[in-house]
Amino acid sequence: MVDEARAQGISILGSTGSVGENTLDVIARNPGRFEVVALTAHNNVARLAEQCAKFEARLAVIVNEDRHQELAEALKAHGARAKPLSGAVALMDAVAEPGVDAVMAAIVGAAGLAPTLHAAERGLKLLLANKESMVIAGQLLMEAARASGARILPVDSEHNAVFQALPDSFDPCRRGALEACGVERIILTASGGPFLNTAPEELGRVTPDQACAHPNWDMGRKISVDSATLMNKGLELIEAHWLFGARPDQLQVLIHPQSIVHSMVCYRDGSVLAQLGAPDMRTPIAHTLAWPARIEAGVAPLDLATAPDLSFCRPDTDRFPCLNLAFDAMKDGGSAPITLNAANEIAVEFFLGGGLAFDRIAAVVSAVLEDVPTQKISSIEDIMGHDGRARSIARYHCEREGARR
Repeated sequence: MVDEARAQGISILGSTGSVGENTLDVIARNPGRFEVVALTAHNNVARLAEQCAKFEARLAVIVNEDRHQELAEALKAHGARAKPLSGAVALMDAVAEPGVDAVMAAIVGAAGLAPTLHAAERGLKLLLANKESMVIAGQLLMEAARASGARILPVDSEHNAVFQALPDSFDPCRRGALEACGVERIILTASGGPFLNTAPEELGRVTPDQACAHPNWDMGRKISVDSATLMNKGLELIEAHWLFGARPDQLQVLIHPQSIVHSMVCYRDGSVLAQLGAPDMRTPIAHTLAWPARIEAGVAPLDLATAPDLSFCRPDTDRFPCLNLAFDAMKDGGSAPITLNAANEIAVEFFLGGGLAFDRIAAVVSAVLEDVPTQKISSIEDIMGHDGRARSIARYHCEREGARR
């Protein structure tokens, strides 16, 4: 439990990414309320050192072990007091450092799983921006939170919107919690990305820069590609399944190009509660940082009188086959979401590197799902072993696709 009389100690996993940068921006707008204890990055030594100096972090972690000395020198050059550590195992130190009350889990992909799970096991306030952790290890994360008393607060704008539209009494660790609150359905909204109206026959010629040019959100390249294929929304369906204890038939996706209604909760009495706001990640970040209080986020107020008309439609799953792949993986359960996520990460990596056509990302994911049998998962070792096998098979399919081009 956080001591309200002192500043809340924050560890940010992935501080040099977009979520990490926005988290630090919100913290800077609320002086005295938070203490930055630890910051981590994969490879960006220069920015990490600058952040540590500005926010007086006590611990700096660079995952790339080859850059340890460079980090130490950069910290010294900036006059930062942070102790330098390196390697993936040091992410655990960033979670376990004394004084950490809350962990912002903002590392993209499966690489963020181990420290995210460690935060849940330690009973910390877990601000979850790493959706892949919940996708591949949702059962383990929720069981850890239930056992330790950790509170998992969703940072993804859609899940944060759902959380805000649920009653204060909602307890995600309680079985049947949605039904107990009178919830019938959760609707996740999706912008549709940059290719919502692009002719399907043109998708094979899409470049990485085009796929990363999201019309509403400023995100990293991997997440931007996922948004363009709607895989991002598929992963969010699986995340919502675990975060809110929702059955597949209680989850729905609607295309909402304006990205103003971030998600909705439908109640059995016919009420639909929605959370609206400008498409700015600082709003959900500020909400989770200060929850249950509200703080300044630096986001301009939403003016509905001047906002564009709000529109909604059902997604075209022929244009966006990744959405159905994710929905089927959620229903299959077990290791299927792990296979889905691993295959997608490899396919997106190949696409961004020029080795795979955009419209073949879904084909690779589908092929890997067919090749890798679904198994029961009971430990993080099971997860990582299955993840490795799925990635190996995904690389094989990507290389074969690339040879055909």
